[in-house]
Amino acid sequence: MGKQATARRLQDNEAQAIVHNLRVSAQKLNLVAASIRGLNASKAIASLTFSKRRIADAVKKALESAIANAENNHQLDVDRLYVKEAYVGKSMRMRRFRPRARGRVGRIEKPFSHLTVVVREREEQS
Repeated sequence: MGKQATARRLQDNEAQAIVHNLRVSAQKLNLVAASIRGLNASKAIASLTFSKRRIADAVKKALESAIANAENNHQLDVDRLYVKEAYVGKSMRMRRFRPRARGRVGRIEKPFSHLTVVVREREEQS
């Protein structure tokens, strides 16, 4: 018995990878994600390899995972893949406290983020 399998949300020529709880703010992660949206997969990997942002390595790993999912799970051609979507969501916030003057306390928030990368195979151009 058990539950019915949910229908696939992506099209047949798409694959995705999701990374949860990256230790960076959503705003900073979105700057890196915006830099690869719409690029060919190989160009996006090259761009992330030489990026100076700290979180670019994690985004590169997610993109490589999406490419591997496309190749191994959905039999898509790696040479025709491009980044269709790369979007960011907020996650939890670690709260830490720092003592301040006169017995008060200052709250320090350390945000986490989610990243979703969707790659799609380009159609044949004739």
